[in-house]
Amino acid sequence: MKKLASVIAAAAVLAVGLSGCSGSSGSQSSTGKVALTFWHGYTEADGGVLDQIVKDFNASQDKITITTQTKTWAVIDDTLLPALSSKNGPDLVAMTSDRLPVYAKKHALTSLDEFYSQASSNTASLKPEAVAMETVDGKKYGVPSGFVPLSVIYNKTMFAKAGISTFPTTWDQWVADAKKLTIDANRDGTPEQYGLALPDHATVGNGIWPSLFEGNGGSITNDAGTEATINSQANVDTLTYWAKAIRNDKISPTGLDGIAADKLFTAGKTAMEVGGPWMAGVATASKIDYGIAAIPAGPKSQAASAIGISLAITAQADSNKQKAAEQFLAYFNDKATSTKWSLGSGWPPLRTDVTVADVSSNATVAKLTAISPNTRALLPGVVNSTDVLTAIDTATQKTVAGGDPKQLLDQAQTNITSALAK
Repeated sequence: MKKLASVIAAAAVLAVGLSGCSGSSGSQSSTGKVALTFWHGYTEADGGVLDQIVKDFNASQDKITITTQTKTWAVIDDTLLPALSSKNGPDLVAMTSDRLPVYAKKHALTSLDEFYSQASSNTASLKPEAVAMETVDGKKYGVPSGFVPLSVIYNKTMFAKAGISTFPTTWDQWVADAKKLTIDANRDGTPEQYGLALPDHATVGNGIWPSLFEGNGGSITNDAGTEATINSQANVDTLTYWAKAIRNDKISPTGLDGIAADKLFTAGKTAMEVGGPWMAGVATASKIDYGIAAIPAGPKSQAASAIGISLAITAQADSNKQKAAEQFLAYFNDKATSTKWSLGSGWPPLRTDVTVADVSSNATVAKLTAISPNTRALLPGVVNSTDVLTAIDTATQKTVAGGDPKQLLDQAQTNITSALAK
């Protein structure tokens, strides 16, 4: 999942205030039923699972009917604000977690603090790290529908040919194995097979480099998301370490982005890549015998950024629709529904009380569940995450190309400080 397109003309439209989007009547028919519209961007098998959960909810009671509309994440991002301003938007919406702070700041979403305070919301057992990505300026504006750690998918056949029987657990082991898996048969400097596809910009979920930084004790911002911390010595050391492995040891191509990394893996040109849960299906379709493992630990810790999706109630929903939408969110958060969603979608459970044993019938979900405790929300609550991530991309890509990591991270510090101040 790559960075979504920015909202362009919608900001000006929204300046007049979205409070006018909420209607005081018309949400409840003469029969007493409430009709809700739900936009989401789950376009693969997970979309079918979500649509079925909505159908099951509709059948579970006779007061609320939800109609889903499947759109791409980019289309949701481009059209949500204009649709809400014209009162033709959704009452419920799913969005990538990096966009939730943007819409919360623009008053397009309803605060769910009161909902979270109720035992009936089924939110008490949600993973705290997942809830963190729903929080903006101390208020919660959504519930998580996806929170999955980035992980390494690897080609078991290539590992066996290289004589590697266990997956590496530290950076040094990871690089050493990647070197064994890199094959340059004609010695022309361009390997026919790379040990690792490690993008230096536009990475999957934008989370690979933040994961590596945290593995060495670094960070992008402080915990509150208000101050830049990108130019720490820990981050300089991390960037130096991986730039050397990519450029000098040639374990991965330079100038690689996330999409190109996917293509290398599915083409059998690399033994490993960092990806999301969908790569299991892609690997199967490509007839690759694959394994999934946690990102190996850095000098300080094992860490992985999360790919996150949020469900939110829009400002268009009046009080009746808000209560109805909250009833669905409580249904979605229920342990049985949460387990069903995980097993069908391939996303690990959102609740702390859903165990590996509960999802053991889906090997991919079980593995992701086992490696998810060290998952971190990426830039929770940061509104201008697009510019922050662009600053990281510039520093990582230019360093891998031969630039000075300290100078580039100092520039990123300046750019991120500016982005956080907007």
